[in-house]
Amino acid sequence: MNANQSTVACAEISAKASAIVSANTAPPVHIAHATHADVWAALADLADPEIPVISLRELGILRAVREAADGSTEVVITPTYSGCPAMGAIEDDVKALLQAHGLQGRVVTQLAPAWTTDWMTEAAREKLRAYGIAPPQCGSDAHTHSPSVIKFSRQALARDVVPCPQCGSTHTTETSPFGSTACKALYRCLDCLEPFDYFKPI
Repeated sequence: MNANQSTVACAEISAKASAIVSANTAPPVHIAHATHADVWAALADLADPEIPVISLRELGILRAVREAADGSTEVVITPTYSGCPAMGAIEDDVKALLQAHGLQGRVVTQLAPAWTTDWMTEAAREKLRAYGIAPPQCGSDAHTHSPSVIKFSRQALARDVVPCPQCGSTHTTETSPFGSTACKALYRCLDCLEPFDYFKPI
């Protein structure tokens, strides 16, 4: 190889290396005029990390897509209860999905109004049942637009009749107030003898 050929070869290698570096360090391509509908569509099927058969939107955790004061897009999420350990993973999943779709936006955790099982869709309840988790039997009275009143009593309140998601029997009993996560209770069916989680109503 003569000097000219060596120079050309080195130039080609340098050009290829520059192209590889540029490809690896290039910022993500953003959609300049993405609408809130685009963001909703991108997040529509994002699954809950603890119950992967239902989406965050079906569960009611994904609350809103809105424009912030500075003109940026905000995705609002609300935890099922304060201190829910899954919220960090949910925020990361939302950010990653937005980036994968080339969408700009930030995630905002909003605690008020507090999440309620009333926000869970009927589709989510059916998916829970099919997955082996008994869906909540009732929720809060938020839909009545009246303030909630907490009453304390020395007598234990009657527990919900929770049908078994496996066989449908109502002959079930609570074995622990906490199941696989804090938002669920552990039950056992006295007919088919299968244990199951019950998503506690809030």
